[in-house]
Amino acid sequence: MRLVFLIADELTLRDLRKAQDLTQKRMAELLGIGQDNVSRLESRSDMLLSTLRSYIDAMGGSLELIVRFPDRPAVALSSLFRLEEGVSPARDRRTDAQKAAKQQPV
Repeated sequence: MRLVFLIADELTLRDLRKAQDLTQKRMAELLGIGQDNVSRLESRSDMLLSTLRSYIDAMGGSLELIVRFPDRPAVALSSLFRLEEGVSPARDRRTDAQKAAKQQPV
C-alpha cells in the first residue's frame, strides 16, 4: 500500500480521490452513481455539505467543519447533520406529528 502525505492549503476533490488511489469509475461504484456524475462533482465549485460528506465518506474519510473567528478558539460545527438519518435539520421540514407517525408501526 502506498502511503501519501497530504500537506497543502488547498486540495480539490480530484486530488483527494487520487491520493486515495481511487479512480472515478471506482468512486462511481462506491457512491452508486455514474462516472460522469463523479466528474461533474469534482468540477463543481459549490455543493451541498451532505453531498461533500457522502463523497468523503465513500473514500473512507470523514468531514469536519471548523469555524474560526479572529478573537476565539476554533470550534467544530456539529449541528448541520443528524448522523442517524443523514438529514440536515434545516432541510427536514416535517412536523413533529409527521415524524411521530412515521415511527408508528403499521
